[in-house]
Amino acid sequence: MSPDHRARWGPVRSLLCLAPLLIGAPFYAYKSHYALPEPLVDLFDPATALPQISEAQILGYAKHLSEDIGYRTVGTREHALGDAWMLEKAYELQAQCEEAVKASPKRKLQCEVWRQAGNGSHRFDIMAKRLYKNYVNLSNIVIRVSDGTDEGKEHAVLVNSHLDSTLPSPGAADDALSVGVMLECARVLVNTPDWQPSNAIIFLFNNAEESLQDGSHLFSTQHPIAKTVRAAINLEAAGTTGPELLFQASSEQMIRAYARVPRPFGTILANEIFSSGIMLSDTDFRQFELYLNVTGLDMAVVGNSYLYHMRKDLVENIEPGVAQHMAENTLALLQYLSSPESPLPSLTAGFSKPATVFYQIFSFFVVYSFKTAMTLYVTLLSASLVFVGLTYAPPSPALKQSRGIVGDHVRGVLAIAAAFVGAVIGVNVVAFIMHGVLGKPLSWFATELSCLALYGPPALLGALATQFVVPSVRERTVFTSFVLLQSALACGGQFLGVGSSAVFFVAGLPIFIALVLDLVLTGGQQEVTLWGYAIGQLVPLTIGAQLAYAMLDVFVPLTGRMGEQAPAENIIATLVAVIGAYAFPLSIPFVHRYSRAMIARALLFLSVISALSIAIFSTRDVFDAMHQKRLFITSGEQHLHVGAADSAPGFGELAYDIAQRFGAPNSGPVPVVMNDWNPDWDTIYPFSAFVTPYKLDLPLREEYMDPLDYNFSVAAINNSVDEAKGVRNFTMVIRHPGIVWTSVAFDAHVLSWTLDNNPPDEFARHHIKEGSFYGNDAWSMDLSIKIPQPSSWSTEDGHIRVDFVGIHEKAMWPGKRAEKDQGGRAMVLFEEFDEWLVKEKGDTIDGTLLGCVGGVAWV
Repeated sequence: MSPDHRARWGPVRSLLCLAPLLIGAPFYAYKSHYALPEPLVDLFDPATALPQISEAQILGYAKHLSEDIGYRTVGTREHALGDAWMLEKAYELQAQCEEAVKASPKRKLQCEVWRQAGNGSHRFDIMAKRLYKNYVNLSNIVIRVSDGTDEGKEHAVLVNSHLDSTLPSPGAADDALSVGVMLECARVLVNTPDWQPSNAIIFLFNNAEESLQDGSHLFSTQHPIAKTVRAAINLEAAGTTGPELLFQASSEQMIRAYARVPRPFGTILANEIFSSGIMLSDTDFRQFELYLNVTGLDMAVVGNSYLYHMRKDLVENIEPGVAQHMAENTLALLQYLSSPESPLPSLTAGFSKPATVFYQIFSFFVVYSFKTAMTLYVTLLSASLVFVGLTYAPPSPALKQSRGIVGDHVRGVLAIAAAFVGAVIGVNVVAFIMHGVLGKPLSWFATELSCLALYGPPALLGALATQFVVPSVRERTVFTSFVLLQSALACGGQFLGVGSSAVFFVAGLPIFIALVLDLVLTGGQQEVTLWGYAIGQLVPLTIGAQLAYAMLDVFVPLTGRMGEQAPAENIIATLVAVIGAYAFPLSIPFVHRYSRAMIARALLFLSVISALSIAIFSTRDVFDAMHQKRLFITSGEQHLHVGAADSAPGFGELAYDIAQRFGAPNSGPVPVVMNDWNPDWDTIYPFSAFVTPYKLDLPLREEYMDPLDYNFSVAAINNSVDEAKGVRNFTMVIRHPGIVWTSVAFDAHVLSWTLDNNPPDEFARHHIKEGSFYGNDAWSMDLSIKIPQPSSWSTEDGHIRVDFVGIHEKAMWPGKRAEKDQGGRAMVLFEEFDEWLVKEKGDTIDGTLLGCVGGVAWV
């Protein structure tokens, strides 16, 4: 393309020429990202009469658990009903297995069923907090499918889901959907005439994931067949739409096994983000790695995670095809891992950090080792250096711009780096305006991708503005600088063991190819053609769009439960800037095709667009019926505790309205400090750190008087003191008839106790939480402590203050709506409160309403 020709093709005409790419690539990525299989209804294929995955069957199981049984919170009657139902289904499967063997006596197939029950304790650190779990008589339902031989049972793959649901949710997707998937996979396998396993499959339906993974801990530490597990597949859900995502993978063998599924969906980037702890979330996968030392895969439905742990986690809100997708992928994994070709026998060494890169590009699932990655990335960097060295031509002497090949490319890299910094600054300025000036944070919350409209223009505005500051640089030099920078980042990241540095290689390779083709098309001239832009931009734009959909699907809803203090607006703004920089790497060389006057006009245009975006978004409501505010309400004694888990405006006004309607006369909401010494919120500790709390006095209304006798107490028995050593030994006994999810917290220097992890050797705050099976009303632990100095937390004779709290099993709204008459004053209040929320605030608030009982004991 000659200079005159390029001059005739201004930015508008050039962009119009590139428009099919700029629109088509994100559209293709969108359709590909959210593609789901057609859901099936029939249990057997009408054409072959062979069993097939039936989404209708899976959703039927999920509906029974989540709606017919209901909220299956650990310790409740519904939790026990879910356990009984699951045991019945396990025996039904065993009967099918026996019938299949009778029909084909030579078939090697055996199904064994266990209802495991046991007590235990474990340390569970999360959110940089140390806490301990204790459980009594918890249960798991376990099915092992094998060929019946000792050799066939020696190596097993574990597939896991959890039967319980969390406090405020019926748990249709989380995790009844996965329960249904496992049952359906087992049915298909058992009823396929030619299938028999060479390696065993253990189906674990654990009963206590939401109470911090007690059920998986129980299986991993106490079940007799746990030591035969060589790999684990954990099935979860944090949403209700879209394909199931592989977000943790811990060995090359299991990643390559996953590559065989019909619809793989996952990247090493998601794996490394989740493993970093940024997500502040966890799954049963932790227990299998920690106590069984096994490798595996962690997969979850993550789209539309607004409903995660919410009342509307119902079957009606699960997108058609979701169950089919997860089940067909899971079935393919189980078929392969139980086959003679399975890598299970080679996985006896246990868990180690994987050295494998994996990602999707277009319709391909790419897997290669770190060694191969280093070879590829070094090759690209070397080829780029050679190409740039051979093709570099200094500018015309008349331009007086040449500083040599190194100097020119230093300027090119500086222009790219400045553009990235400018984009980040630009979006954070707008974030400050939205939150700090206009008081309108989270205006994009109800639609995951809408934040692109708010922060996309200022990201580009900030990037282009920096090009006035950096020294002048040629278009082609910026283009070649991108190749060098991307390949260098890929090599550097891979050298540090960061597998997700593959994203730089994936972006750099097509830009390198574009430069080579451009050289051919222009006959060795230094011009960059629009074909070069199209070829170089295609892959980064497609992959960047996929990253945007995946990242925003997770992080936008997550901002609704990050707490008021979290910089949610800045997090989303920065995320948009980073993704935009990756998706549009060639926007910077493109602007250098034109004069600075042209860039100035572009900046004016982007300023107007950014201002319009701010104006429009500042008028938007944050929440609606399907994207609700999370409100936590606890009631105990004569107080109402109200907390919100987001930074959206208006919570203070809402707390005031609640106080006016439900509080005692002449009283208002009192802000409360949330820290480790606030026992009122210990039922949800440490997630209580996300809550902004207020405390309200309740009026002593007759209908709120509670006829229930709680008998909730904490006491010390078997007390003895060694004055010479300054040590006190005793047993702390917690009795809690009718109370679940009990928690005790105290300050002491504990020397030893009967929990399964030694306490720190210092004076410290200890949080111990309990989750037990329905009807178990007491737990205890033996302690040996240093006799403390008298303080507000201890007495001269060594007694310590213990804060205790729990939830009345009959006082959880709406989970216990059917038994509201047994819930005492809390349920009377909650029913009235819930109706008021809907009437006065619309269906925009999801309230977790818990009747809590607590107090202080000196033991």
